[in-house]
Amino acid sequence: MATIRNLGLIAQLRSETSRHVIRYRNGRIRQSGRGLVFWFRPETASISEVPVDDREMTLFVRGRSRDFQTLAVQGTIGWHVIDPELLASRVDFAIDLVTGKLRSEPVEWIEARISGIAGQAILQYLGERRIDTLLDGGPEPVRGTLETVLTTSAALAEIGIAAVSVRLTNLAPSSELERALQTPTFEALQQKADEATFARRALAVEKERAIAENELATRTELARREKLLIAEEAENTRDRAAGLAEAQGLEAAAEAERIRLVEGARAEAEQRRVAVYRDLPPAVLLGLAARELAGKLETIEHVNVTPDLLAAALGEFRRGAPAPVAVR
Repeated sequence: MATIRNLGLIAQLRSETSRHVIRYRNGRIRQSGRGLVFWFRPETASISEVPVDDREMTLFVRGRSRDFQTLAVQGTIGWHVIDPELLASRVDFAIDLVTGKLRSEPVEWIEARISGIAGQAILQYLGERRIDTLLDGGPEPVRGTLETVLTTSAALAEIGIAAVSVRLTNLAPSSELERALQTPTFEALQQKADEATFARRALAVEKERAIAENELATRTELARREKLLIAEEAENTRDRAAGLAEAQGLEAAAEAERIRLVEGARAEAEQRRVAVYRDLPPAVLLGLAARELAGKLETIEHVNVTPDLLAAALGEFRRGAPAPVAVR
């Protein structure tokens, strides 16, 4: 915006370098240039201020494909003024000579013209193609077509405007169509997710089965080893019992042999003793018996001697006794 300082009948204008100022007097151009500073008489002057910097506008177009599917195209278009004097002659860029502000909205008018040209080109492009072709191609083919249309547009060139850039950020179908198009992909992804889930479950079941089989094999092996251990312990027990029985048998045999030897020795001694007594005369036997009896008188409480026994003993004693010897 130009800065104007009024000093009564005259005024001073100071403009920025991004603005092209054109001063008219009596319908003719008196001064024209960027960043001018000059004095003028407000009652006789008419001044236009044209922006010459690069501008950028938003583009949004909703159209239909050849198969009647709705799409939205969104992006930005950059433009600038290439002929300020021509543009000022076609579009009103006059400023208020007191405030320095534009009296109208010429920039909006220019952007509306650019938007109309771009929208018409996009609608034509969309209407000539099917929805699958448009979506597969993406926004780049549309951008290329739009850029060609704008750079060769006579409607812009005749007012001194040129498009410098075209950027499309989105080429999207309607929400209903987008959901419909997403369904097969979503179903495929869901199927893959389900398959992955089933695979994980199958792997988990397989691992659990392997673990169960391993546990069963471990228990079986432990049972087999326990069985072997029990068999070995039983065998050891039987061996110990057999060894103990054998030892006891050997000991009993040895004891029996010892008893047999002792008893045999006793029997043999008794036989020899009996043999000795057998050859002795009865009188000697009676004497020995009397001596044996005399040795045990202290323990004998009473003795019963019948007359028959006494008579028999005396008779035997007389037959075998030697001649009596007088004892003095």
